[in-house]
Amino acid sequence: MLEEKIQQDIKAAMLAKDAVALASVRAIKAAILLAKTAEGGHPVGDAEIVKIIQKLVKQRKESAEIYAQQNRPELAQNELAEAAVMEKYLPKQLSEAEVEEKLKEIIAQVGAASMVDMGKVMGTATKALAGAADGKLISALVRKLLA
Repeated sequence: MLEEKIQQDIKAAMLAKDAVALASVRAIKAAILLAKTAEGGHPVGDAEIVKIIQKLVKQRKESAEIYAQQNRPELAQNELAEAAVMEKYLPKQLSEAEVEEKLKEIIAQVGAASMVDMGKVMGTATKALAGAADGKLISALVRKLLA
């Protein structure tokens, strides 16, 4: 289970004295604990943990972008380093070409013909490509294919 691997990696990062990895994995652990205690305290499965990690990676990348704009490269670099550690727990991301291929199949399956059908395509695509592709990329490619 992913949660057990994260717990083991916290210990490994402590022993290796790897501050960046330790901070990253602890952030994941904290987010998982928050998810467990919220909403009546239900167990958290691997799929939900992947979503949590994706959210954390997105936050780190957005923060790094802001730091870079504010001419704080040392802070941006730290955020990107943490994001890289967190991405190790995510499933392999599909390339843009692979995502486009899958979207063509989904568009044919749904029977979409124009931008009017974008909602139907996006609903199916986000479920089918969950964890394997970024939402912004999916949206941009759907727009391109339906235009």
